[in-house]
Amino acid sequence: MSKGRLETFSDGVIAIIITIMVLELRAPSGATLRSLLPLTPGLLSYALSFVFLGIYWNNHHHLFQAVHRINGTVLWANLHLLFWLSLIPFATGWLGDSGLVSVPVALYGVVLLLAAFAYYLLVRALIVVHEADSPLAVAVGRDAKGKISILVYAFAIGASFLSPFVAWALYVVVALMWLIPDRRIEKSLAP
Repeated sequence: MSKGRLETFSDGVIAIIITIMVLELRAPSGATLRSLLPLTPGLLSYALSFVFLGIYWNNHHHLFQAVHRINGTVLWANLHLLFWLSLIPFATGWLGDSGLVSVPVALYGVVLLLAAFAYYLLVRALIVVHEADSPLAVAVGRDAKGKISILVYAFAIGASFLSPFVAWALYVVVALMWLIPDRRIEKSLAP
């Protein structure tokens, strides 16, 4: 099977998710900078979610540069990832509307955790389709950063009930870990 349709579809879905998210932002009722203050939680939630979606889009793109073929399992794994990513606007909206309150912060983390797990499953499905010594398999290796991200999300979800601010900070830490695209794939494909 060709990977082109999967990449195009994924790009389109992520673009729609970002569009939905930005459409949820509302302009302030006033015309001063002070009138933006009540919107701060929503703007910060949007910014973090935009970064996460950008990270997923960027790493998805890098990942598929090393892919030569796909199968039905890969298609379903990719849809599984897109499902969790499609819930980011909902979690972002609730988080932005309620501020740093335990349950919305925890739900946001659950969505991030399940998206990370879905990405992990997508990578594993792709490795199964390729040889054990393929550039993809070599580049991904043990995927320590991916596993650490999942653990941090799980910890942050629990921490959100003690300190939503700590959970939020941990989400930011994971974003910072992934802000620079995964160079392992670029290195494995270099001539």
